[in-house]
Amino acid sequence: MAPNTKIEVNTVAEASSAPTKVQPSASLTPAQIADALKSRGWEAEIVTDVSLGSEMVSVDPEGILKCVDGRGSDNKKFGGPKMPGGIYAIAHNRGVTSLEGLKEITKEVASKGHVPSVHGDHTSDMLGCGFFKLWLTGRFDDMGYERPEFDADQGASAESGGTIKMHHGSHTEKVVYINLVENKTLEPNEDDQRFIVDGWAAAKFDLDVPKFLIAAAATVEMLGGPKKAKIIIPSLTPEQIADALKSRGWEAEVVTKESMGAEMVEINAEGILKCVDGRGSDNTKLGGPKFPGGIYAIAHNRGVTSIVGLKEITREVASMGHVPSVHGDHSADMLGCGFFKLWVTGRFDEMGYARPEFDADQGANAVKEAGGTIEMHHGSHNEKVVYINLVSGMTLEPNEDDQRFIVDGWAAAKFGLDIPKFLIAAAATVEMLGGPKNAKIIVS
Repeated sequence: MAPNTKIEVNTVAEASSAPTKVQPSASLTPAQIADALKSRGWEAEIVTDVSLGSEMVSVDPEGILKCVDGRGSDNKKFGGPKMPGGIYAIAHNRGVTSLEGLKEITKEVASKGHVPSVHGDHTSDMLGCGFFKLWLTGRFDDMGYERPEFDADQGASAESGGTIKMHHGSHTEKVVYINLVENKTLEPNEDDQRFIVDGWAAAKFDLDVPKFLIAAAATVEMLGGPKKAKIIIPSLTPEQIADALKSRGWEAEVVTKESMGAEMVEINAEGILKCVDGRGSDNTKLGGPKFPGGIYAIAHNRGVTSIVGLKEITREVASMGHVPSVHGDHSADMLGCGFFKLWVTGRFDEMGYARPEFDADQGANAVKEAGGTIEMHHGSHNEKVVYINLVSGMTLEPNEDDQRFIVDGWAAAKFGLDIPKFLIAAAATVEMLGGPKNAKIIVS
């Protein structure tokens, strides 16, 4: 990644302004962050801000820009951004090692609407900040960071108008939250500790974001913290999805699950994770989530193009409680899946998706070998509407006598997919196949 890489967490509405292009690799996506952490032996999942409820709060200009440390503090103004070591993270990332440079950063933080701070604790005084201690004692040397020219007391004394806080208690953090929701944060809870890293703030201070996040992960590792991360992204509102579709010439409306009556059903663990296709099928277990092309949508979204990768996704879907599947039809055999045919023939090339390295028969065989299911559709397409279902844990079932495309958007988040890309690809698929540009977005 290039220095100063931004964090990309576009909404559907933002992404729809350039619907045929995936953002360049200079952007750092939540999925890339998760993959990087997993490569270091971490558990990592992507969650939405809504899933955290009232724990997500707006940044308070009176809140201190503080350390990610989850312990208790003598300063209760916790509504500012969180970075390793407080403002030391900015100096560390930029290679600032002098007291004068630290003072300039303190003033910069204040000028950008935050209260600058560093901290110590009640047992080690100003060396009670684990991040600063690692930096000072050379634990970052191998990563190319020069040590500060000042000690902990000098650093604390140098803050020009900043705040010094003291932490208390022992570290018992259970998880690392990496928050990508701009101008939002979480507050520490000493009775239920977690590290909180406001990744969006690194971009605000024009830091090298990959270096910032790697240093944060390395800090947790060197301090013996939990190698478990939750990456928080903004939720997509139904209204944003509707607006994005309308910008593509669709009709779109938001409806409630109650308005769908008995058609909304609970996900059945025996139901196949199947294609959105509304035609009839030789498989009657239709109570699983619906993605374009079944599990091909996961591979497509993640850029997985190999047989080995497809088999891994098949096993992943099974491990998450669903029956993985792909399909063909009675007229074109395994090329009867319109989504896969578009993908393998390059119709997604201009959107930045690499083509699969396998053909339809090879893909189906790989899914079957890895424990998945192959279904065969019959009849002609005559779908009249596209349902985009945002109600977690629920779906609709196809009805070949009253066809509709069914896209379970909530399940894209379950598999850590890039949701704007997922929904844009679903819309583009319907368009390229000549389907109805008429959507109903189902909410609770």
